[in-house]
Amino acid sequence: MKKKKIVIALGHEALGTTLPEQKEATRRTAKAVADFIREDYQVVITHSNGPQVGMIHTAMNEFCRLHPEYTATPMSVCSAMSQGYIGYDLQNAIRTELLGKGIYKTVSTVLTQVVVDPYDEAFYQPGKIIGRLLTEQEAEAEEHKGNHVTKVDGGYRRIVAAPKPMDIVEIDAIRALLDADQIVVACGGGGIPVLEQDHRLKGASAVIEKDLAAGRLAELLDADMLVILTSVDNVCLDYGTEQEKPLSTMTVAEAKRYIEQGQFGEGDMLPKIQAAIGFIGDSAIRSVLITKLRGDADQVSGGMGTMIRLK
Repeated sequence: MKKKKIVIALGHEALGTTLPEQKEATRRTAKAVADFIREDYQVVITHSNGPQVGMIHTAMNEFCRLHPEYTATPMSVCSAMSQGYIGYDLQNAIRTELLGKGIYKTVSTVLTQVVVDPYDEAFYQPGKIIGRLLTEQEAEAEEHKGNHVTKVDGGYRRIVAAPKPMDIVEIDAIRALLDADQIVVACGGGGIPVLEQDHRLKGASAVIEKDLAAGRLAELLDADMLVILTSVDNVCLDYGTEQEKPLSTMTVAEAKRYIEQGQFGEGDMLPKIQAAIGFIGDSAIRSVLITKLRGDADQVSGGMGTMIRLK
């Protein structure tokens, strides 16, 4: 019998922020991931990287400031560093958890490049804030280099585009690892954004929304299920109000209607719902579960969260 494929997208709470927090968080996350593996799913894991890539970007910028003889580190390289750093902790935590359950499987992290469209409207309206606080002089220097900045409390911050994911360069390698019954960590942080220039790939000064990348990954793998772990138990209508209503199920048609009503936050729940709609498409088989990883890391499937299906 053919195994079912599942893509698990880990949010910030499943990873933590600092190095010690991430070590502890990945141990808890590994328990939930192991449940799916024990149920004999083929598992691909993707994850956020906001705090981690911000830390790396800030550290590399500060290093370059103190040592001007070194070249500034591009955003795409910082994304690659964060994939390796987070993947390292996830690999070890999942391997340890599986061995403790008597399961012998290899866990592999794939540094993943995601192709974006150079004409994506996001490049004309960058809005993702990254990096450390800048002085006015530093902000002017960034603009002189062609980068975008925005004024914030206490100074300035860099802003970059958040284009939509078009294709995944290493998708064949990910498929091959899955076919070999390995656990794969891929598309970390939404993937390393790249632009296709003839036969070459060039890193883009951008970030990709990790939920949209997770949906695209699940679609290209023809996965059966996408699980998005976030900071809330359920998708809610009228979130944060006295009329807040948690949803246990939702159809694609309902999800589209709720988007039109403005029910979901732009940088919060909206990308998750958009990813769900894009992944499910017109398939009656595919499903998406949006939920929170509980503190005890019990199994995240079965009665928890919001399940989204075609009908």
